[in-house]
Amino acid sequence: MKKTLFIGLLFTCTTVQAQFVQDSSFLVPEWAAKVVWYQIFPERFRNGDPKNDPILKDQAGSYPFDINPPWEVHSWSSDWYEMQAYEKQNGKDFWYNVQRRRYGGDLQGIIDKLDYLKSLGIGAIYLNPIFYAPSHHKYDQICYHHVDPSFGPDPVGDKKIIEAEKFSDPDTWKWTTADKLALKLIEEVHRRGMYIIFDGVFNHMGQESVPFKDVVKHQQKSRYKYWFQIKTFEDKKKGIQFDYEGWFGIKQLPELNEDEEGLVNGPREYVLKTTERWMNPDKRGTEFGVDGWRLDVAFCMKHSFWRDYRRWVKLLNPEAYLTAEVVDSVPVLKPYLNGEEFDAVMNYNFSFACYEFMMCDQTAIKASEFDARLQLLRMAFPGQVSYVMQNLFDSHDTNRLSSMIYNADKYAFRNWGDYFGKSQVQRNPEYDSGMPDEKTFNKMKLCVLFQMMYVGAPMIYYGDEQGMWGANDPDCRKPMLWPDIAYTSEKYLPDQTARNRLSPVRINNDIYEYYRQLIQIRNSNTCLQTGSYKTLYLNDSSRVMAFERVLNDQRIVVIMNASAQALTLPMKEIAPGVWYNMESKKKFRAKRNDSAIELNPYDGIILKQLK
Repeated sequence: MKKTLFIGLLFTCTTVQAQFVQDSSFLVPEWAAKVVWYQIFPERFRNGDPKNDPILKDQAGSYPFDINPPWEVHSWSSDWYEMQAYEKQNGKDFWYNVQRRRYGGDLQGIIDKLDYLKSLGIGAIYLNPIFYAPSHHKYDQICYHHVDPSFGPDPVGDKKIIEAEKFSDPDTWKWTTADKLALKLIEEVHRRGMYIIFDGVFNHMGQESVPFKDVVKHQQKSRYKYWFQIKTFEDKKKGIQFDYEGWFGIKQLPELNEDEEGLVNGPREYVLKTTERWMNPDKRGTEFGVDGWRLDVAFCMKHSFWRDYRRWVKLLNPEAYLTAEVVDSVPVLKPYLNGEEFDAVMNYNFSFACYEFMMCDQTAIKASEFDARLQLLRMAFPGQVSYVMQNLFDSHDTNRLSSMIYNADKYAFRNWGDYFGKSQVQRNPEYDSGMPDEKTFNKMKLCVLFQMMYVGAPMIYYGDEQGMWGANDPDCRKPMLWPDIAYTSEKYLPDQTARNRLSPVRINNDIYEYYRQLIQIRNSNTCLQTGSYKTLYLNDSSRVMAFERVLNDQRIVVIMNASAQALTLPMKEIAPGVWYNMESKKKFRAKRNDSAIELNPYDGIILKQLK
């Protein structure tokens, strides 16, 4: 049964945001406000070149520190939780074996699928780390100036090139085949009118890095002894063991050393040289390099370093984009976004608010509270910042959007530290990691609608547009779904017992087409990219929200029903004239006292006023 709301929908103004306007004292790259972002986890995106598949000894130094056979490149299409024959032989459980898995995703696979991304409407790509590292996630890097050899066409030859270099002498650095393929990827991205940024992991390196291994070997005599946060050097006579600071206590991630100015000389110079190498390769021009950086765990490094880093990056390319991983409250974020450090952050506060209003039911916040939280985020920073914020729902560090919705009301996403563990099946077996239901995907559509219509640059985590599901790390890092691969249904739980329901693994074409349609609407209407924002109507009891985006003569009104009830909205005072439903592609003429809109549960409508 539908509920009727008698409202004058387009005349109740609560909050206003001016359109995108640059401040000469704090310029952000305007292109970053006009794109839809796509995050790629390279090892799980596409195996474009099986000849370069990783080998077991490449994992040396990476958890679980097991390079003993049996092992093989894992089947791309297998049941995620089902342990394969080679895995069962070591007697370890799923959680141990999943860390040893390698699926063979590589740079050629990304290049091969650029046209897929272009057809989806993607304008910019954020790559998780691609630099040389033993883990599947590559946050434990051996070096920053080379791409992992297993991502390129000649792993054996590349390793020989790297071994022949002097790490501390950039004049000896060569371009490996994997490096050259990364430059080709950048070229192909730019040729399609798209942008690409790399992941900069400058707080720590891996145990297998040249500087750290040199310190372990030579201790106080090492030329790199000041590179890391060393607690004690080894002294066998006194019985003192070598000890150092690992990121959050994780010893395989030794932290680089800082003083009051940030990174000390040595690692600082290396980071800056590496940044230049990838932004302006061989000084051929910034058009051949990456368009910016996502800076990992930026909150772990001093503000003084990031101020210096911004000056360096903007000197290399004034249009470069800098976004940071800082998951925290507005007061903590302000120093990072005052014009001296970053252009934006991965906007987890956006995702927290959306979770609380659109994904939850029993614990959902009111429409007015949702609006207030969004207003706080828009008004907290210089105006242009809101437009280049990466508005995401999920990432490689969260559960997937569909699973997030499917398990909503159970856990508080905003309580980041607690939620992280509770959304991991390994720590919380009560988390439902199975295929979400129809209600979940309906809510997902509403979330995507808002994401594409709101202020800021939407960011999609690879595979969300295909309807992929999964709990938090490692389950959010499943292999991407492709139409040319037949996938095994998910039958097993991590303990290898059968699920109580089968989860067929296939592309959700309905979700894909919805993403593509909404992205096309955003890309085709500049008011959704750089236009002003105004809240038009809020109804707490019925969980209805309406807002408009305006730029010059473009005006789009979005109405959302976040409730479980179907609603009829008589809009007695809607502006008379011709309107266009941008999803159904139908026109209608609004007449005073004779206009109504029907919305299904968890539904929205996008209306464009025609001249």
